[in-house]
Amino acid sequence: MSIWNEKYETMSRPELGQEQLERLQQTLGRVYRRVSYYHELFNRIGFDPLEVTSLDDLKKIPFTTKDTLRIAYPYDMFAVPLREVVRMQSTSGTTGQPLIVGYTKNDVEHWTELTARVLAAGGVTKDDIIQISFPYGLFTGGLGFHYGAEKIGASVIPCSDTDIDNQITIMRDYRTTSLCCAPTFAALLLEMIDEKSVTPAELSLRRALLGAEPWNESFRNEMEEQLDLDVTDNYGLTEIMGPGVSYECGEKKGLHIAEDHFIPEVIDPKTGELLPHGEKGELVITTITKEAYPLIRYRTGDITSLMTEPCPCGRSLVRMTRVFGRIDDMIILNGQNMFPAQFEQILTEVIGETPNYQLVVSQEDNIDQLEIQIEVSQDIFDDEIKTLNRIERGVAREVKERLDFVPRITLVEPRSIVRRMKQSRVIDLRKPE
Repeated sequence: MSIWNEKYETMSRPELGQEQLERLQQTLGRVYRRVSYYHELFNRIGFDPLEVTSLDDLKKIPFTTKDTLRIAYPYDMFAVPLREVVRMQSTSGTTGQPLIVGYTKNDVEHWTELTARVLAAGGVTKDDIIQISFPYGLFTGGLGFHYGAEKIGASVIPCSDTDIDNQITIMRDYRTTSLCCAPTFAALLLEMIDEKSVTPAELSLRRALLGAEPWNESFRNEMEEQLDLDVTDNYGLTEIMGPGVSYECGEKKGLHIAEDHFIPEVIDPKTGELLPHGEKGELVITTITKEAYPLIRYRTGDITSLMTEPCPCGRSLVRMTRVFGRIDDMIILNGQNMFPAQFEQILTEVIGETPNYQLVVSQEDNIDQLEIQIEVSQDIFDDEIKTLNRIERGVAREVKERLDFVPRITLVEPRSIVRRMKQSRVIDLRKPE
């Protein structure tokens, strides 16, 4: 799998650090002059962007949060006049009010360059036919990858959110070789292909690039074995840019962060203290090339850790582990902190594959209760009662042993739990309307 931009992806660490410092200095000066929030913040804490001489100076600046962006809605965080904004995109709004993000012409060019890096690292070339099954529109996934694929020279099929049956037909008839989609779409694709008895030999698929949602290694193995292809991960978020922030190479040993465009940090989500590389915490990102919507020390809410060890692929960029979960997805059950990913791992191990599931939290007599609703295949659902009982007992036992909590297990028929991209796995009935 090729390296799209060897100059920056393999740059020596000292050279990259100098490049980051120069771009950071320019960005800090820009936001101080043009964004009222940062102008007032810097004045309040006595921070002079002209005195920045080291990347360590970044730590002197307080974090930017999603609440900051909500208060500034719609345009107060823009650093350029609207006449210079050539595109606007938006967050999904699944965790609150949607946020509007602007792009200048240079921003779009940088974004295109970075999604080309993602695709090249995943093995896509100009000879590929790539089917993009991310939604097009305000969501960044569809257009972001579309531009990157065209830059590489691949043939693009902009399927967006076309019906899954039609997507499989297109995939077979158009001889799609590469697929860009969310894990929820990929899971549904596996089910439908199995139902239709479509074999890998009938398809030309060689690779899939998954993003926009957390997923696990078991699902990668399941997808690679069932469809006989190569699956890689990538990460991005609309507030920062969209897809292209980090990406897996063929080694699949973490996601390379595009450090010539972003400065990553990992902090303790409770204290805000900077954590050493290797420790799990909340990812914080500073943009250093964004013109329209630059953000300084933005708390992403995503849980990961950073790795500095050299990658065999030759890239010198710091890597992040696959996102473990989100701070706002954390469930507190009778004082214990838990994440959906912990339950997902248990379900995968007990059932043998990653099911669609939902966590329903309620309260009875001031005691937190948890119901785990699990979709099982039609074969299992139609099987003997003892098979269903084995799954129920197995999941309950593992949750009790690992998380010290006794859940209620409910097995449901296939596709009875609605699948939506970015959909939270948690329904918390304790929260007020």
